Amino acid sequence: MDKKSSTRKGPEFCSLRYGLALIMHFSNFTMITQRVSLSIAIIAMVNSTQQHGLPNTSTEGPLADTLNNPSRSMKEFNTGASVYEWSPETQGIIFSSISYGIIVTLIPSGYLAGIFGAKQMLGAGLLISSLLTLFTPLAADFGVILVIVIRTIQGMAQGMAWTGQFTIWAKWAPPLERSKLTSIAGSGAAFGSFIILCVGGLISQALGWPFIFYIFGGIGCVCCLLWFTVIYDDPVHHPCISVREKEYIVSSLAQQSSSPRRSVPIKAMVRCLPLWAIFTGFFSHFWLCTIIITYLPTYISSVLHVNIRDSGVLSSLPFIAASSCTILGGQLADFLLSRNLLRLITVRKLFSSLGLLLPSLCAVALPFVASSYVTTIILLILIPGTSNLCDSGFIINTLDVAPRYASFLMGISRGFGLIAGIISSTATGFLISQDSVSGWRNVFFLSAAVNMFGMLFYITFGQVEIQDWAKEKTLTRL
Repeated sequence: MDKKSSTRKGPEFCSLRYGLALIMHFSNFTMITQRVSLSIAIIAMVNSTQQHGLPNTSTEGPLADTLNNPSRSMKEFNTGASVYEWSPETQGIIFSSISYGIIVTLIPSGYLAGIFGAKQMLGAGLLISSLLTLFTPLAADFGVILVIVIRTIQGMAQGMAWTGQFTIWAKWAPPLERSKLTSIAGSGAAFGSFIILCVGGLISQALGWPFIFYIFGGIGCVCCLLWFTVIYDDPVHHPCISVREKEYIVSSLAQQSSSPRRSVPIKAMVRCLPLWAIFTGFFSHFWLCTIIITYLPTYISSVLHVNIRDSGVLSSLPFIAASSCTILGGQLADFLLSRNLLRLITVRKLFSSLGLLLPSLCAVALPFVASSYVTTIILLILIPGTSNLCDSGFIINTLDVAPRYASFLMGISRGFGLIAGIISSTATGFLISQDSVSGWRNVFFLSAAVNMFGMLFYITFGQVEIQDWAKEKTLTRL
């Protein structure tokens, strides 16, 4: 009896698996800052050549203030030293290029991470992404083509890193702690978006936009050292884990496969509607999220007419809510499950529905409140916050229906999401280049429609039972 209870209850916050979640939180923080750096820097990179005289010009202050403050004049001269004539359409292509790279590596890296181990793959991806971030300002001077190439390769590196995480969680996260652990790790992306958007404008104004890339590229290199020295692929081989925690994790995952797989049942996966429900959810979720992450500084700058510093600070506010909702949503989901208040399928569909419906309502309302500064900011804060409730829904549903293939399926899922991101970011660039007011309205209405389709499809076909093709065949042997 004592032995049984000890295996059921393992150490929680003062444990290695929660330390792993924090390190992964920092890794996600690093990758998203490197990805979003261009979104805030591009205001200064193109603003001086395209928006002379507008109140939101990022590199020019009032003439009298410049004459009275020579040091500020020099800083702003450095900030705007390199500016580029990139049209909104070109910017949309640049923004989406990183998604092209992620798609290329998501599926193969998910499969290979399950075979060879995720530690090296994730660490290598993070290191390559960090080095390319450092190289981005130089690439911009050589031309837009090289920037697109750099961003594409950086996307390939980040695709390796994103996918490997679920291989690790398949071996480290007990079933009743999955939402909690993955939400702690995943909230690093929202927190990173908050930080880069909050301080990016300040860095650009004080030091120049290239330093946005230098600082966060350097942070990524430091994170790589921490990753390679602390992280292990599974708890069995970690030298610092306690016996109690190891036994708890291993026993809680005993009903799932731990043996290497020889092949992937592609045909069975293609015919599996619960998987398509997950894929559709990812597509819908990433459609709006990519627009918010990529174009939020531009939207605030053009609609609210603020400078790069204020645009960055205002753009960071929504990601405070996103980070908080990710963690709180995971805590609430696991609380509902551990107390048997709701079934697992109910929890997954509830959080998925809230994460798709609520941001859609906010997005539809945005064009009608554009004249209200406060209301616009409130709605922009609510969109990422409520959207991240999906992290306790279909985002981790592959761990329920096919834990053996969680990393591989996460690669495919993110592939669908990134396809949505490519389409949405490119389409947004074209729509707002035609007419800003009607363009943004069409962007938000289309995003809401995509979200509604994903929500209805997941509610109809989503499941949580382990699929027959994902079960370990040797479990019948005693």
